Amino acid sequence: MFGLTFEKLLIVGVIAVFLLGPERLPHYAAQLGRLVRSLRDMANGAKDRMRNEMGSDFDDVDWKKLDPRQYDPRRIIREALTDVDPFAEEAPTPAVARTSAGENSAYLQQKRGREPLGPEQPAPFDSEAT
Repeated sequence: MFGLTFEKLLIVGVIAVFLLGPERLPHYAAQLGRLVRSLRDMANGAKDRMRNEMGSDFDDVDWKKLDPRQYDPRRIIREALTDVDPFAEEAPTPAVARTSAGENSAYLQQKRGREPLGPEQPAPFDSEAT
């Protein structure tokens, strides 16, 4: 959660002990406990309210599919640019068709290890670039 490891939490706790002192630390620890408890109660209340409003449909929802951590913009763009139906059971692997202009792109020329340009040679031009 938020990239906090046990070591980081321990350092924050030690700093809090020094800054707050032994007199005020129990008071602030109790406040933190109440805050965490109220946040947990609010989350459970929202979940119960959603379950009541959705009825039996609540159990049918695939919540892992709606997890924002599953968001991958590269996959979304790839699916949008290919003609693959994302809802098909067996999605075929899209075959990428190369055009003659794509075979001579600057990227592919560089990848093939083309020799440096001489003074009379034109610079490579990538027709697929914008």
